[in-house]
Amino acid sequence: MLKQITSLTNQSVKDIRALHMRKEREASGRFLAEGLKIIIDALDQGYAPRILVCGPEGAGGRHPMLTRAIDATLAAKGEVLEVTREILEKISRKDNPQMVMAVFDQMMRGLDDIDPQSADVWVALEQVRDPGNLGTIIRTADAAGIGGVILIGDCVDPFSVETVRATMGSIFALPIVKCTREAFLADRQRWTGAVVGTLLTATYNHRTADYRRPSLILMGTEQSGLTPELAAICDTNVKIPMRGRADSLNLSVATGIMIYAAQGL
Repeated sequence: MLKQITSLTNQSVKDIRALHMRKEREASGRFLAEGLKIIIDALDQGYAPRILVCGPEGAGGRHPMLTRAIDATLAAKGEVLEVTREILEKISRKDNPQMVMAVFDQMMRGLDDIDPQSADVWVALEQVRDPGNLGTIIRTADAAGIGGVILIGDCVDPFSVETVRATMGSIFALPIVKCTREAFLADRQRWTGAVVGTLLTATYNHRTADYRRPSLILMGTEQSGLTPELAAICDTNVKIPMRGRADSLNLSVATGIMIYAAQGL
């Protein structure tokens, strides 16, 4: 059954809008996703919304995919809210909002929840700070079919609206793991394949590395790269050659190159 909301001061509207703030996402264990496509991607991976928000143009369920989203939300004991365009603009903080949005439970994992042997390649990111970079890396990791993405230290929130948007639905497709640097260093012994890091000062070309399975690709921050502590635990440190005037690559581009090299694609 759909619940109609027309007031901008409705508590549900306030709670959903608050998910733009990290402290509210962490406190509630939920996050906001925008657009029908990403919601269908979530359903395809077995994740139903806790709350589905529909604008007036689509809440009647005439579109088959929207009908599926409404039915799945209700079957999972979630809420379906029909709201005005003004409310959608308030929730999304945009003048041209998506007509369908959803609130999902977060699915963050720990190091103990994953088995390195379950996939040929994994990627770990140390203190990545840009939500667009992280979202693109998650999307690339999904496209390449690797095991998952490990976030080390103080990273941007993978469940921010900006990051989720950049994943294009891949946030639901593979494990996202969060850990401290100390926990990651203590877990190093479980990674019996090749641990390959990227450093501007490295002498080995990224194509020449021995990507022994299961390979773990280790990438540093956008500004300063890997810290010495993490560079020291790598079996090999490599660099991606620069032949033009640019002396560096965007983190998501560099990570994509490394992922595909490790996968042999």
